[in-house]
Amino acid sequence: MKIIYYCYGGTHSSVLAAAIHTGQLVSKGVPSKKQINDLALYDKISKKELGRPFFYGADEFGNLVYVLGLGSKRELIKEFLLDYLKLFNIKTEEIILVAALPYVSSFTKIGGFLSRRLGLVSLGRPIVTYTLQKLYPEYDNLVSQVKAKLRNID
Repeated sequence: MKIIYYCYGGTHSSVLAAAIHTGQLVSKGVPSKKQINDLALYDKISKKELGRPFFYGADEFGNLVYVLGLGSKRELIKEFLLDYLKLFNIKTEEIILVAALPYVSSFTKIGGFLSRRLGLVSLGRPIVTYTLQKLYPEYDNLVSQVKAKLRNID
């Protein structure tokens, strides 16, 4: 299976969820700011890279985990992606798309905008990191639900 965590920019909430899923961040407990800031791809994907999936790692079951930024046209791009895969006879039932957006707060959005859009990383990144720490239990729960679904598929 391929699991794709997606969000607006593919650089904050989707990266956090992918890191939990692949075991790079511990489940149950809140990681430090440094642990979050040191994640691969965290606060690094540019606007030009929206729509490009990035491989993040494999989970304990051998499933491949990706992150993806879909911008403001999430539903349109999601449909395009699935149709595109079908066009090349790639089985879409082997792909799980997971929205990492449900827990994003206004402060997360503001921090992401400051960091990625305006280039004010020293101002925006701490805001995003702080809010993701506060929301960590929700992301941990999201990943737990995805893994439970994977166990039921096998």
